[in-house]
Amino acid sequence: MFRCKYCKSVDKFELMFAPSYNGNRNFSQHYNNRNQIEISVDGYAFVPSLDFMNEHAVCKYCGQTYTWEYEFENERRKRKWEKTEDKITN
Repeated sequence: MFRCKYCKSVDKFELMFAPSYNGNRNFSQHYNNRNQIEISVDGYAFVPSLDFMNEHAVCKYCGQTYTWEYEFENERRKRKWEKTEDKITN
């Protein structure tokens, strides 16, 4: 899972294609059985690395590039708990 450093959205991205790319640019994503994002581009499926994301992905929400970091499930749960705790105490 990947998180945008600017707006904190998780796994919400589009791919930037090189102008010289000759394929159909059919892009899809899903989570595999290991809870990893798997990207498919014109029939070629792969699990992206952080380097790939920072070179080719644009955040759908804020439009930033080169801003991705890893998002780990335990961090997401922790932030969700902190938000819930804040609501309870306020």
